[in-house]
Amino acid sequence: MVGESRKWVILIASIWIQAFTGTNLDFSSYSSDLKSVLDITQLQLNYLSVASDMGKAFGWCCGVSLMYFPLWLVMFISAFLGLLGYGFQWLVILRLITLPYVVVFFLSLIAGCSISWFNTICYVLCIKHFPANRSLALSLSISFNGVSAALYTLIANAINSSDHTHFLLLNALVPLLISVVVLIPILQQQQPPPRSLETIQRDSFIFLCLNILALVTGLYLLFLYSLSYSSSIARIILVGAIFLLALLLFTPGILNSRDWSCFTVPTRFSLYNLRFNSIDHDDDNELQRELIGDIDKAANNNDASQSEREKNKCCFVNVLLERDQLIMLGEEHPTRLLIHRWDFWLYYMAYFCGGTIGLVYSNNLGQISQSLGHISQINSLVTLYSTCSFFGRLLSAAPDFLSRKLHFARTGWFALALVPTPIAFIMLAISGSEAALHICTGMIGLSSGFVFSAAVSITSELFGPNNVGVNHNILITNIPLGSCLYGLLAALVYDSNAGSSMHPTAWLREMTMCMGRKCYFQTFIWWGFISIIGLVSSFLLFLRTRKAYENFETNKTETYHRPHSFSLLESKLSNVLP
Repeated sequence: MVGESRKWVILIASIWIQAFTGTNLDFSSYSSDLKSVLDITQLQLNYLSVASDMGKAFGWCCGVSLMYFPLWLVMFISAFLGLLGYGFQWLVILRLITLPYVVVFFLSLIAGCSISWFNTICYVLCIKHFPANRSLALSLSISFNGVSAALYTLIANAINSSDHTHFLLLNALVPLLISVVVLIPILQQQQPPPRSLETIQRDSFIFLCLNILALVTGLYLLFLYSLSYSSSIARIILVGAIFLLALLLFTPGILNSRDWSCFTVPTRFSLYNLRFNSIDHDDDNELQRELIGDIDKAANNNDASQSEREKNKCCFVNVLLERDQLIMLGEEHPTRLLIHRWDFWLYYMAYFCGGTIGLVYSNNLGQISQSLGHISQINSLVTLYSTCSFFGRLLSAAPDFLSRKLHFARTGWFALALVPTPIAFIMLAISGSEAALHICTGMIGLSSGFVFSAAVSITSELFGPNNVGVNHNILITNIPLGSCLYGLLAALVYDSNAGSSMHPTAWLREMTMCMGRKCYFQTFIWWGFISIIGLVSSFLLFLRTRKAYENFETNKTETYHRPHSFSLLESKLSNVLP
């Protein structure tokens, strides 16, 4: 029981880390002030947000560090990187010190590394302590990264709602403080105890309760934030938010207490038969899946050879949908094999043109609202994006909860999640009203949040759980690339419209400010077109991987409904061999 309690404490610790280390999401809250202090153009400001996103490309350094150093030490290294990166920027924005633009760029890069390292630490904790419920633990933990901006805005309003420089100070200090808070459970972590069917079923019900409590937390922040403009009211709302985060810690203990020992988990709440529970259970099941997979390949090859003589398909369709197609889930892909997979590049393109463009939108949210004349709504929009991103991340667990009733590939959910993004950008191009800005910001936050959270599980399922750390860090190299390209596009359009009414030499030496819908109209058109490319790529990925998910569901159902694995192998052999 002690081991069971500790794993839940570790999960809550990872949730708290995620909730207070998503410091990149509040960039829009202080970006205008930083732009004014540094006296830079929109293009130069874009490069600072790119530098922060470039830090994610160094997430692999954290994985390497964890091979040689204890996890608690790597966590504090992450915290001190953030303290250094954001701390000096705070001194700059207060005009206490003066630093060259290049140094500020480097500080933003260091701060981005800190965020990526904290994320990697949380991934490791969830995968290590919840091997059977990996996807649920990851989605729950990652989802709280989306509420970081809302929490930081509440703290800033509780101190002084009119001073946006507090965000940089909070970004520097809060991750260090939360690292101290979670230090004890991380030092006391142990290898998780052996799993049983009863334990997995009980864990499934606890995850359901934690997700419900997480939903309540998100709704609380979404609906009560509008009342937090007064410092006294902001403090009350902040206390309520911290109470809900603390309640997460006690929920597993309450459900595991003696009073609940006679409780029987209903079958409809049992997640034991989910896809993530059966990838990578133990060596025997792994061997069985490999044997079944090989036999299924043989059967599929026989069927293919017969159907090839009967069907005459278009060569382009064959190449697009069937060439190098994945047959089974969970197969390990080292880096060399990964980069030769068509499915990976479709996945990369879908993320690059879908989720990443939503992140770039959030980085530009301050200038977008300012140019449309809604400067007083910046904090509200940042909180809205953050909270909707939280809901999107939380919704990424829907495929796991619905898998008993609805067998639908996770890549299909991924494609559906990208649908709101192009619609939102088209709406923004059509209308610049405050209502449209709020609605579209929520849609983009919901979509990108789902993508960020679901991507970890999809990478694990398509390309193997053992290499997920390396493979996922390769995938998210698209974030700094997209941040640079999409941000560059937005900055060039913004500066060209801002400088059209100014003397050319003045445009080069002075800070530019653009007002009106023209500042981002062309950007929204381009972003909408790019997001449609991402949607098409995700749909093609779904079509190519659908068969692998269907094969996995079929094999999983047969495996769990037969008393002995050899009977399953015999039935498979009888269907293939004459």
